[in-house]
Amino acid sequence: MSPIPPAPRRTSSRLLVAATLAGGLLAAGAAPASALTPAPVTAGVARPAPATVTVTGSGEATATPDTAFVNLGVEATAPTTEEALAAQSAAARALLAAVRAQGVADRDVRTESLSLNPVHRDDNGNQRLTGYQAGQGFSVRVRDLSRTGAVIRAAMDAAGDAGRVHGVTFDVADPAPLRAAARRAAHDDAREKAAQYARLSGRPLGRLVSLTESDSGRPRPVEVPAGALADAPLSVPVAPGQVKEQVVVTAVYELD
Repeated sequence: MSPIPPAPRRTSSRLLVAATLAGGLLAAGAAPASALTPAPVTAGVARPAPATVTVTGSGEATATPDTAFVNLGVEATAPTTEEALAAQSAAARALLAAVRAQGVADRDVRTESLSLNPVHRDDNGNQRLTGYQAGQGFSVRVRDLSRTGAVIRAAMDAAGDAGRVHGVTFDVADPAPLRAAARRAAHDDAREKAAQYARLSGRPLGRLVSLTESDSGRPRPVEVPAGALADAPLSVPVAPGQVKEQVVVTAVYELD
């Protein structure tokens, strides 16, 4: 009898089949090389800065004053400091009493200055002490403009030769609305200028980037110097005119 050949080893066959199938699966599931290439990163690339236009806008608003600030004072000269101070104090008390009699409240009267200085006279090139001058200044707020002239006259009549008028200032009691109107005008002026530059550049006007208000050195309030009152009859109220508020802003706009 011929010898029976040994049966094939199943382990090797199974390994071969498994290897073949695994290779096929790997080949079928593998992605092309191009799909594995990472996409370029663009998130970190800086965008170019937008074009901007910077303009300055100015605006002003006017209003009729409703308040007067009268700067009054007294001065007295005497050989001694005690006499000068006594004369000045007496004149100041009379002035304040007259002001209060005109309806001015105590809260509207404020002492602005108080002084005592030696007085010298030239004597053949030498300065000789002749006495002392005492003075006191007051700021008086008159809320009824029609009473301004009457307050000044009453104060000067009471103080006599010691009385002084240093000037009158007219203003508005509440400057907030006047300031707001000037700001609106300054903002509109700045935007109009920026829009014009945008049109000249052929670009649409974009968003407002920044807005800065600068100190414009506003001319408010209106001052009447003492010299204007010296020759005028004090019984006639001085004309208050108009007070003006000015605002200057710097604006930066983007150009789309």
